[in-house]
Amino acid sequence: MDVESACPAGNNGDEMCTMELSTSGADDIRMNSRMPTGNLATPNHLPFDNLEYPSHLDGQLELFPHWHFPAKLAGGMSIVVFVYTLLRDIIYPYMTENKNVFYKIPILVMNKVLPVVAIILLALVYLPGILAAIFQLYFGTKYRRFPQWLARWMLARKQLGLLSFFYAVLHAFFSLCYPMRRSYRYKLLNWAYQQVKENKENAWIEDDVWRMEIYVSLGILGLALLSVLAVTSVPSVNNSLNWREFQCIQSKMGYCALLLCTLHALVYAWRKWVELKYFIWYTPPTFIIAVFLPVIVLLCKTIFLFPCLAKRLGRIRRGWECKSKYKMDLALGTNAMEDKSTTKGLMHAVGDQQ
Repeated sequence: MDVESACPAGNNGDEMCTMELSTSGADDIRMNSRMPTGNLATPNHLPFDNLEYPSHLDGQLELFPHWHFPAKLAGGMSIVVFVYTLLRDIIYPYMTENKNVFYKIPILVMNKVLPVVAIILLALVYLPGILAAIFQLYFGTKYRRFPQWLARWMLARKQLGLLSFFYAVLHAFFSLCYPMRRSYRYKLLNWAYQQVKENKENAWIEDDVWRMEIYVSLGILGLALLSVLAVTSVPSVNNSLNWREFQCIQSKMGYCALLLCTLHALVYAWRKWVELKYFIWYTPPTFIIAVFLPVIVLLCKTIFLFPCLAKRLGRIRRGWECKSKYKMDLALGTNAMEDKSTTKGLMHAVGDQQ
């Protein structure tokens, strides 16, 4: 299956990529679910009217084929971040202070893993758009094919975005469970006792209060925008939108959601960036790892908003081509194909003479 970089609406990272199928793959998509059962051409689409289907076709059906790579990526990232957080927050105090804090694993450790994976997955949704824009600016055309890995990555953006939303919702639920924990209630009693013991009438910390209020508000707004993006990914809602509406929601609102989530993590960190006690075993805290890729994506997007780049990229996506560079590459490719065919012809001629 050949994935073309040329799209009727402009082939860019923020737009859907047009797929052109070769002759060998045309039979795989000839039939859709609206056609009757008797005209089936592939077992990937089985529009049976009832709930039963031949058992011999069960092994031929793929289970969520478009979700294989995104699910493996999200699962692998979750394992890596979980082990990293476990070593820093659980193993380190146990080895250095002989402090048993393994009770933090079910809620606290998990709630550090979920937002990190969620925001990285969200950044991975918009990173291929940045790479596609660089690709188009370099070659000066939208009609040149993307590399195969980039094309497949762009086709997996929907699944990555939905997984990001799933992790963000879990993060919100885990955060709401904080006051319900027994350990939190014991700590609250200990804090109250320490305040009475130190004869403090007011434990108000202005700096910490503002930090909490701001990052919670940013998190709620970011989750709300992610909810809108997830709803518009549903086929029934997606089909009711025109291209301009869909692009506005998925691109502009998507970058706003990424910005809000990044600010949510940055405000959560507050002054922890410069405090050495958070750099355990000379490793950075998880919030630094979480915002690294989103900050790069947002900076690149900001650079592409500069008029000198935005105008050129807009012209390319409307069909303009940098004739010299594109035609030079095209001529080189044509000459190479002609040389190859000429060589084959000479070899056949020599063989016939022998």
